[in-house]
Amino acid sequence: MSVSVSKLDKLKGILTRDIRGEVPDNAIKDATDLYEQFRPWFEPKNIFMQLRASQLASNETIFAAISRLSNSMGSIPLKLMMNYEPYLNHPVSELFAVGPNPNMTTLDFIRALETCRNTDGSGYALKEYDTRYSVKALWPLDPARVKPVIEANTKELWYEVQMDKGRYYVHNMDMIHVKHIYGTLYNPVSPLEVLRGSMDFDAKVKTFSLEQVEGAVRASFILKLSTQANEQVKKQALESFKAFYRDNGGVLIEESGVTITPIERKAFIDPKVFEVEKITRARVATVFQIPVHMLGETERMPYDNREQMGIEYVQDTIIPIVTQYEQEFERKLLTPQERASGLYISFNVAGLLRGDTKTRGEFYFKGIRSGYLTPNEVRAMENLPPKEGGDSLYMSRDLQPIGKEEGRG
Repeated sequence: MSVSVSKLDKLKGILTRDIRGEVPDNAIKDATDLYEQFRPWFEPKNIFMQLRASQLASNETIFAAISRLSNSMGSIPLKLMMNYEPYLNHPVSELFAVGPNPNMTTLDFIRALETCRNTDGSGYALKEYDTRYSVKALWPLDPARVKPVIEANTKELWYEVQMDKGRYYVHNMDMIHVKHIYGTLYNPVSPLEVLRGSMDFDAKVKTFSLEQVEGAVRASFILKLSTQANEQVKKQALESFKAFYRDNGGVLIEESGVTITPIERKAFIDPKVFEVEKITRARVATVFQIPVHMLGETERMPYDNREQMGIEYVQDTIIPIVTQYEQEFERKLLTPQERASGLYISFNVAGLLRGDTKTRGEFYFKGIRSGYLTPNEVRAMENLPPKEGGDSLYMSRDLQPIGKEEGRG
């Protein structure tokens, strides 16, 4: 891709098409024309969100891991904040409240990005602008059609989107990109590629085990004839045996010269094949940084308390992912002036850390008596409306409002 620096400055924020590998002189379009300009992205073939189902359906442990991560991220409340309060007078706040595009809720959108991030290594969403050049929609893209590229002169990051009839280039500020760790510069590693060997090994062992089970089901008896018999006699004896077994409710009679020996099916299945599932589960948990006991490994539960297990999951798994989303959204959905004014985007992970009723009650009780929580803040955490007088902080000495002088005399 060869573009002059002056033209690049004009192209920032505008999606441009390039079939020959260069940006033509008439490529700069107004933001209001973007949707019509790229209608071929939807018709006749929609390139948005074409997930390869075989990648997720190939292994139930991987499906469980990705489902847990995407559901966890999608269920965390996402809001535009200022001074620890939701900030509603902003287009971005509307995106999060209603949905990032007309086809998806915020839950669906975040789950889609997170699923792509955990299958292909990257989740992409294209920004769509309105007439005032504010972001009015975010459209998830098929990661297989997007490739990061570096402009030769400016070293800026662009994204090359492959189309059936050409290529489009998107500046990095116009593309939301959440990813796993980089393998090469700006090219994240796909977790499924890391697990490819484990998936193949698991599939082969399960196929072998299934064949053993099917063989054991089919082979139930050994029918031994006392004399040497030709194929015709063997076939007649077998058919007679099967008919007698069927017509007499499973009861068999050994005749003279015939020996019937039941086959113990357990001898056909090696118990060690069941260890393969544990190995696969441990490897998947390691790659996705999920506690293995959250993928069904009950033998490796380090805590008896579900609250402690939840804390481990949030701290070690969810917090790094949340931080990436927050920084990506803040950088590309807010202007420098808005960030400087105190606006920020926040996933409220406190909901994932809520313990049982007894644990929460003790936490709230200590918070109010120690002066770091107000009654209304506690009510907000429990999704209850505020009450008059509930915004005062108290201290445990005599539960007087902090700052109020104690009477003398």
